[in-house]
Amino acid sequence: MASADYSVRDGIALVTIDNPPVNAMTVGVPRAVCEALERAGREPEVVAIVIRGGGSGTIAGADIRMFGKPWPAGEPSLRDIIATVERSPKPVAALIRGQCLGGGLELALSCHYRLAASDSAVGQPEVKLGFPPGAGGTQRLPRLAGVEAALAMILDGNPVPALRARDLGIIDRVVEGDPREAAIAFMRERVAAGGPHVLARDRKLEAPGPDYFAAERTKAEKANRNLRSAQLACIDCVEAAVTLPFDAGIARERAIFETCLASEESRALRHVFFAERAAGKVPGIGKQTAVARIASAAVIGSGTMGTGIAMCFAEAGIPVHVLDTHAPALERGIATIRKSYEASAAKGRLSAADVEKRMSLITPTSVYADLAGADIAIEAVFEDMPVKRAVFAALDRVLEANAILASNTSYLDVDEIAASVPARLGRVLGLHFFSPANLMRLLEIVRTSSATPETVATALALARRLRKLPVVAGVCHGFIGNRMLTGYIREAGFLLEEGASPQQVDKALTDFGMPMGPFAVKDLAGLDIGWRNRKAFAHLRDASKRTSPVDDWICELGRFGQKTGAGYYRYEPGSRAPIPDPLVDELIRKAAKEKGITRREIGHDEIVERCLYPLVNEGAKVLEEGIALRASDIDLVWINGYGFPAWRGGPMHWADTVGLAKVLASVERLARADDTWEPAPLLKRLATERRRFADLDQGVSQNA
Repeated sequence: MASADYSVRDGIALVTIDNPPVNAMTVGVPRAVCEALERAGREPEVVAIVIRGGGSGTIAGADIRMFGKPWPAGEPSLRDIIATVERSPKPVAALIRGQCLGGGLELALSCHYRLAASDSAVGQPEVKLGFPPGAGGTQRLPRLAGVEAALAMILDGNPVPALRARDLGIIDRVVEGDPREAAIAFMRERVAAGGPHVLARDRKLEAPGPDYFAAERTKAEKANRNLRSAQLACIDCVEAAVTLPFDAGIARERAIFETCLASEESRALRHVFFAERAAGKVPGIGKQTAVARIASAAVIGSGTMGTGIAMCFAEAGIPVHVLDTHAPALERGIATIRKSYEASAAKGRLSAADVEKRMSLITPTSVYADLAGADIAIEAVFEDMPVKRAVFAALDRVLEANAILASNTSYLDVDEIAASVPARLGRVLGLHFFSPANLMRLLEIVRTSSATPETVATALALARRLRKLPVVAGVCHGFIGNRMLTGYIREAGFLLEEGASPQQVDKALTDFGMPMGPFAVKDLAGLDIGWRNRKAFAHLRDASKRTSPVDDWICELGRFGQKTGAGYYRYEPGSRAPIPDPLVDELIRKAAKEKGITRREIGHDEIVERCLYPLVNEGAKVLEEGIALRASDIDLVWINGYGFPAWRGGPMHWADTVGLAKVLASVERLARADDTWEPAPLLKRLATERRRFADLDQGVSQNA
């Protein structure tokens, strides 16, 4: 049961928050802490107080699951602890170990002193959940660290190491050895010195220049579309710290916090927060599932994907061989890796020693026998089944029997690939990285029908070592993300034939929150890739279904996008700025004329619905077929792999907010006009029952 332990040592009261695993301020904890603080204030032998976390030592803030829910009447909250600390007749110190974030840091900021273990960190990550700190963080932090440093921390949301926090004035002392003993000694020193013991709220705050906050708002509006509203709210709060008396600033912060907390944006971002924690929970795989040791790796292919995957391993400190039987390609690939690292070093992100350390972990080879010691091998070669099967056969001949074989395929049947090496069926799966692999966070783990729980558990553990967000998917054409992408791209093409322009479609979707529109994305990725895939998978298409020829016509002109200076748009040499091209408009009109389509005016809302409702409809099919475990997993794939705005929560969460009955009505209307639309049975069922995708996820999370 959550509590606060109380003890006294050498006149120092130790108030230990005991609420495993992270000592969050759930109901009951604030009451216990307040009572312990008040007891320490009354007892004459106590001269000072230290608040610390039990177990791991972390002092967490509010339980995020309680946000937006009513707090029990009469129960003290985190803000009551802070008020009790600030009226304490005796000096109070916070002892920080591990990560002290959010409300945990706000509690620490309210104390007279803050001590931290050298390996700890502090931060205010609330902006990532769509709201500013709500218990005084935006008012106290600037009084300790200065306005500029404090606002940077609050807007960034990332933890700051203890030594840096000390240099900023947030931490009074970084302690070594036994933190408890160091805290007791520190407080006895402070008491012996006689004070004054100054609270953060009473410290003088230096105001920045008159244009500072306006400039910060301009930067926030340009820098981060997903957190823009929350960042602007944070700026408002810190500005209140500068312009208002402390208590008025606290009230202003709270009002802004509560407004943000009730917003759709914050609800969406909190959905994403919990979705990430749920994604690693896979039915049939638990803490007891064995995880194989991955001490070395191999990557086959030295193109864009292969080199990116190799960099992931090197950055995780795992030695990796990169194999390519074409020596010039291998040489170019390794040179590309070095160039990337050296560019990072030139920007100060890596040291020269870091570059050489990472390069030393990457070994190029053209000989399969050199891969014999690899614990996992990932092929990243041409998207062609015979080629991939040949690679797997070669790997099967040289790797140890317990090694895992993985394919980085984007579309191909991983079960068929696994069947090509029957002796390894349980240890074959798909690891679908997203390009650029060393930067993109998402990793689709494609679970073959034969993959053992141990193999999947090992892939999940490896993904975390590589700092990836793993999402488990089943085997189908395109898995989760690329399968859903088909409808998005299809409708964008149809909209052109029916009257829209590429720039109009792109603008409607970027206004919605996508980082780029579909035609700008095609030009960036290279139109020839899709052209090649359409040829390879032509036998899978239903010839009776409507298609658009415009993509193929553009490619037949040698226009492959930015790399050739022209695709759907033109590009000036050295520029990525898209320029509308009358030639493409003429091809679109030609396609419409050949199909007998009378072009018309198409509005912004229709573009958004036509492009995004296919994601929801196909996502419902993916979910019902078991290709995705949860609707929230689909949301993570689309946020982290395709740029769907996190502040909308992903396509499935967004559909829940729109209303599934409304989505279904539009899908059924479109299906009556065009046979490429087929309403998903699950979407129909949920809409009829007035349920949401989120309702399905609750059952999965409880069983995982």
